[in-house]
Amino acid sequence: MTSNFWAIGAFALLTFVLGGIAGFWLRLWMAGKQKDEVMETVRGLFSQLSVQALGAASEQLSTLNRSQLSAERQVAATELDHKKSMIDKEMQSMAQALDGLNTMVRSIESDRKSNFAELGQVLKSTQEQMRHLSDATGELREVLSSSQSRGVWGERIADDILRFAGFVENINYYKQRAIAGVGTKPDFTFILPRNLVLNMDVKFPIANYTRFVQANSAIEKEGARKAFLNDVKLRIKEVTVRDYINQDQNTVDCVLMFIPHEQIYAFIQSQEPELFELALRQKVVCCSPLTLFAVLAVVRQAVDSFALEKASGEMLKVVAEFKRQWEKFTEKFDGLGAKINAVQKEYDALVTTRRRQLEKPLEKLEEIRLSGVDGLSALAPALPEE
Repeated sequence: MTSNFWAIGAFALLTFVLGGIAGFWLRLWMAGKQKDEVMETVRGLFSQLSVQALGAASEQLSTLNRSQLSAERQVAATELDHKKSMIDKEMQSMAQALDGLNTMVRSIESDRKSNFAELGQVLKSTQEQMRHLSDATGELREVLSSSQSRGVWGERIADDILRFAGFVENINYYKQRAIAGVGTKPDFTFILPRNLVLNMDVKFPIANYTRFVQANSAIEKEGARKAFLNDVKLRIKEVTVRDYINQDQNTVDCVLMFIPHEQIYAFIQSQEPELFELALRQKVVCCSPLTLFAVLAVVRQAVDSFALEKASGEMLKVVAEFKRQWEKFTEKFDGLGAKINAVQKEYDALVTTRRRQLEKPLEKLEEIRLSGVDGLSALAPALPEE
């Protein structure tokens, strides 16, 4: 736009100057002056006109520049205000975003501190529990290192299973009671129907099993495994030679051997399953905690069935006695009913026939009385009127 403006202005100025020179030269030529004088006059005039034209053009250009500069300044100011407003909005939005981010960071920092505190507490509690567990493991290792302690611990497990199965000591079973005439004492003696008893011993062969678990070489493991299985066979033999099966004591034809560790029981079954079959041939039933509970459930069902059978017999006796008494009752009741019927007939006769016969003379007497009263009233003098 500026370049076009300058081109138009220069062309107009040149046209004006040339027109003026041509006109002046024509006037001089018409006046008949000399060429040199004309040229000198033209130079002077051209210089004067050039100065005037340049001044006018400069002034006009300065005016136009000031106007254009003011307009551009106003447009620039407007655009600057608009951009400033947009920048302010962006800065405000950025400030809000930064505030939200700051709040989030503070929340995350607070959560981090809280989580680290909880994690520290959990780690502390875990360390404390691990310490207690380590102490308990050490105590358990010391307990299991003694055969007597293992027996006590096994009996305690058996007590818990019996209690869970609903057995009561001295009612459903006896503990450590010697067999009369023999002297041996089974760990548990269960009371069965018809005065039968079932004996049980607790055996906990764990020493060589622990060696097997802790062995580092295959040779050590195999030696510990064989020694452990041999221990189990010895425990089975101990049970068979203690007169736990005794017809004189009215025992059943088998005895229970309780192994109070499910993993050891499963290990025996996986390593030498025929060992349990050997025990059964010797009338020894090997039980783990789970299988003992199943056996006790069968024993409890047998006891309950016998109790129900015994109660049913007594109930049948009561029913028979009730029937006998009921027959006597119905006989007496029927006799009383017959007597009541006879009395009812006598009562009906009194109410109907006898009562009617008694009422007839009374009716005649009433008629006579009424007729006599009427005759006397006719003979009587009339009473004076007041």
